[in-house]
Amino acid sequence: MMIPFIPSWADKYIDYWEAIRKRNLWLIKLRYGAVIVLFGFLMSSELILGLSFSKTQNHVLITVNIVILLYNIFLHWVRRYLKCIPGKFNPLHFSLVQMLFDLTALGLIVYFTGSIETPLFMLFVFHMIIGSLILPGVVMYAVAAVVISFFNILTFGEYLMLIPHYTVHGLLSEPLYTNIKFIIAYDVIFSFVMTVSVFLANKIASQLYKIEQQLVESFDKLEAAENEKQKYIIGIVHEIKSPLSVVHSYLDLILKEFLGPLNPAVEDRLNRAKASSSEAIQMINDVLKISRLRLLDEIASEDLEVEKILSEIIEKVSIELKEKEISFRFVDERKTKRIIRGDKFLMEIAFSNLIGNAIKYVEVKGKVEVIIKDVEQHIEIDFNDDGIGIPEKDIKNIFTDFFRASNIKHKQYEGSGLGLAIVKQIIERHGGSIKVESPSRLGNIIKPGASFYIMLPVASADK
Repeated sequence: MMIPFIPSWADKYIDYWEAIRKRNLWLIKLRYGAVIVLFGFLMSSELILGLSFSKTQNHVLITVNIVILLYNIFLHWVRRYLKCIPGKFNPLHFSLVQMLFDLTALGLIVYFTGSIETPLFMLFVFHMIIGSLILPGVVMYAVAAVVISFFNILTFGEYLMLIPHYTVHGLLSEPLYTNIKFIIAYDVIFSFVMTVSVFLANKIASQLYKIEQQLVESFDKLEAAENEKQKYIIGIVHEIKSPLSVVHSYLDLILKEFLGPLNPAVEDRLNRAKASSSEAIQMINDVLKISRLRLLDEIASEDLEVEKILSEIIEKVSIELKEKEISFRFVDERKTKRIIRGDKFLMEIAFSNLIGNAIKYVEVKGKVEVIIKDVEQHIEIDFNDDGIGIPEKDIKNIFTDFFRASNIKHKQYEGSGLGLAIVKQIIERHGGSIKVESPSRLGNIIKPGASFYIMLPVASADK
């Protein structure tokens, strides 16, 4: 069982994990730069700064630089396959591994460039600050303690001649590793700076994590409030639907003359009232559908044959097609009848909406076609018509709740403006996409029409 390293609130917080992944990648890119800088320093130090290294120093430093490059390439490759699973090896553990590799390499570089005499010791502080912004305080204090202990053992070991000292010739006029007062002052200040750096950086990181936690909690509360609002809407709208349905039934009863013959003028007004009540009921149904859809955390997942669903819908609208004398074409161009996975009820709503719109907005003797195609790992379904089309300025808003195109507002077309919004949400819930074009491939100047293109991923073979 891996040490979790993270607060429980961040377990499923995607943005938190993405931030850690980006910081890991940033460290990897930075390490490539460090390799280039160190290599350049070794090649040009004598020429530019007048510094010289022994044969052993050169061999070790070049080897360490090559090792840094190799493990950085390895880390860059491993990073792609890391999953954000709290109880297993995850990007936070990966951050710690990177730091331990870097500190080991830095320790060797510091030792072979003079230990207490090298200015490279400041890179230890840099690593402590970076690490404290990513890893928990308890981990960083432990790492800092190890680094401080290492540096103290190194400096006193060299002073007591228990460890050989490597000098960078040309850097100092006289050695410092034999000056006990300097060593003590140096080690005390180094230990202080390391500890304070970890404390301050970790304090800042902790405050940022608390702010993130508050944001996550606030988001959860807003999401819960939104769900309650949707439930409230469903309850209220459903209650409104009941009396409207009763009114609609009475109007239907009267229009069928069960209560006696009707005056033509009265019949005309009753038909208008019935049409208005039908539109209101349809609008309520659309609101109920979209509210229920937004409340669903998961949708059903079953094998679906799109051609079968479309055939059933087309059968249901066959009477409307005949009444308007519409030239309807349904073609399945696929060589293999691949399936998709999803919720049949929701897919029926989406397809019915698009076919219903096409029928509604074409004139008598108009054209409508539905084509199924194979596009790599997707099924494409095209809905084309030569109806009134969609003005170019309205296309960007056509999938917005309650939006209705400007060219139908003054005409007697029923609708709530929710249908296409529902369609888009259903398609995207199934991992697909939808786009619209107007004029369509069937259109002309007088009847531009519209084309809706749906892309749905096919079911994997292992499912």
